[in-house]
Amino acid sequence: MNDRALRQITCSLGGVANGFPREGGFDITVASEVMAILCLANNLKDLEKRLGDMIVAYRRDRSPVFARDIKAEGAMTVLLKDAMQPNLVQTLENNPAFVHGGPFANIAHGCNSVIATTTALKLADYVVTEAGFGADLGAEKFLNIKCRKAGLSPSVVVVVATVRAMKMNGGVAKADLGQENVDAVKAGCPNLGRHIENVKSFGVPVVVAINHFVTDTDAEVDAVKAYVAQQGAEAVLSRHWELGSEGSADLAKKVAEIADAGTANFAPIYPDEMSLFDKIQTIAKRIYRADEVLADKKIRDQLKLWEEQGYGHLPVCMAKTQYSFSTDPNLRGAPTGHSVPVREVRLSAGAGFVVVVCGEIMTMPGLPRVPSAEAIHLNDEGQIEGLF
Repeated sequence: MNDRALRQITCSLGGVANGFPREGGFDITVASEVMAILCLANNLKDLEKRLGDMIVAYRRDRSPVFARDIKAEGAMTVLLKDAMQPNLVQTLENNPAFVHGGPFANIAHGCNSVIATTTALKLADYVVTEAGFGADLGAEKFLNIKCRKAGLSPSVVVVVATVRAMKMNGGVAKADLGQENVDAVKAGCPNLGRHIENVKSFGVPVVVAINHFVTDTDAEVDAVKAYVAQQGAEAVLSRHWELGSEGSADLAKKVAEIADAGTANFAPIYPDEMSLFDKIQTIAKRIYRADEVLADKKIRDQLKLWEEQGYGHLPVCMAKTQYSFSTDPNLRGAPTGHSVPVREVRLSAGAGFVVVVCGEIMTMPGLPRVPSAEAIHLNDEGQIEGLF
């Protein structure tokens, strides 16, 4: 089954007993509204309400049918009762951590659960939480969606960068990233500068963590540090992969120092009362540096209808390629003058946001060219091989 077949199918064929024929499709679990609801719910009661607020169909007069209308919210809540409990795990050095929830930041809101974060805040002096992919996706959604919904106010943002990523944004092919190329590092740094500037626009101070690779040279690392300093921030080399916590001690101290200084003045970059389309334009122009948003009349009319139905106050969740600030995955660096085409909009009434599908991004990614399943087999002793 190819990607397009996964995204779009014709269902309910075969007569009246099978329902009304229509086009449907599949989303990967991490892009589902149920995953978003699990991660944004404050407690079990809130979970049940949000599940009940999910729109599962529309009547002929275009009025929504909610999950509560078919009395499904109670059963769904029971199924998710245990999943709502954060997973307490430990690091290789026996430090506690929560791993809870998994929405992808390129096609969903990209943050772990509100319950895990708020629980951690009650248990520790400092809490570090991750938002997926680049700061144009994960950080933007953490700050505009999760913090808005949960009443969180971050003290500092850590933007993670690598020398390899700077070289790739500077035009170096993936196969050549292990070779020293200071000029390419400098050419790719404007991509990092864009992320720093974007995060600062939320009123939160930034520190850059240079995630060290063994092929990085001192000259390349120094080039990144010098560029970040020009942006009014500080870059700290982190060798945690190689040395564990000892290798990230300097980064941890710098993060704690900035957090304790209390200089953050956090605010989302758009207000609740702004129109849905204007929210989309705000992100496209301020975060992606696009010139315009391309959306046909059908999409604009749909947004206006949701506003009339009382959903205009919701934030927007952009579904976009993670490989570029634009919707073109091959456009690297810090592009300007591009357009953001909106292909589709989806109302996630239970989660509490509007999904905006841009460009060619898919919410049901296909298999890789060589699926992992092809390597799984039993050896001559009957043991399973190929799982890792």
